[in-house]
Amino acid sequence: MTAVATYPWPYPRWIAHRGAGQLAPENTLAAFRRGASHGYRMFECDVKLSADGIPFLLHDATLQRTTNAVKALGRGLSAVAGEHPWSTLSLLDAGSWHSAGFTGETLPTLEAIASYCRHNNFHLNIEIKATPGTERHTGEVVARHAARLWHGAAVPPLLSSFDVDSLEGAQHAQPELPRGLLLEHLWSGWLETALNLDCSAVIADQSLWDGASVTQAHSAGLNCVSYTVNAADDAQRLLALGLDALITDRVDSFNPASPCA
Repeated sequence: MTAVATYPWPYPRWIAHRGAGQLAPENTLAAFRRGASHGYRMFECDVKLSADGIPFLLHDATLQRTTNAVKALGRGLSAVAGEHPWSTLSLLDAGSWHSAGFTGETLPTLEAIASYCRHNNFHLNIEIKATPGTERHTGEVVARHAARLWHGAAVPPLLSSFDVDSLEGAQHAQPELPRGLLLEHLWSGWLETALNLDCSAVIADQSLWDGASVTQAHSAGLNCVSYTVNAADDAQRLLALGLDALITDRVDSFNPASPCA
């Protein structure tokens, strides 16, 4: 029998990745609405800063994959999202790359997502996705905005990152907000780093979780979260191990309200 985390986990077990990032354009309000239509009450999203310091949703460092930046900005301008002011970024089409029905969908600010989540009593996992070279600063700024936007909320957002500098920035700026260390592999010192950052969770690739790693994390008081779980057999294995939450793209495949989900 595995140990159980001692840090409270006030969030749902199922989390929609980037909103509903396969059924709608990822990291947009349309994706959040699609995930909500499938019964999801917690969402993961990626947040970075514009050149003038506005936190907004985008996964990639560059704009080409999920916006019409090349057409809208011209090939001579920088493709790096964080090098543009919000007044420019806000005009981009972030939906038509996915499908024609989402043409005109815009990049949302963290403030808009916070308003949507708080109005609907939804929970949020904010992955800090800094423009390279701005990791600690981005962590600090995103944490300050999150604290302001969720002021007085019963359950604050979970801040996470693969980047230790970003989490250190968030910890320094708003130590009371919960944090999660994201892992692509179990590098030497991962558990000690999570504890030094006073994390409440470790969010790891699904292949990294087995009886030993779950016991390690739970015994240290940490919650265990897995990404990105899209197959039923993977979900069953992870739930049997005692995972506290699963992040999925396939909001149409898993019923988050099911007692066996």
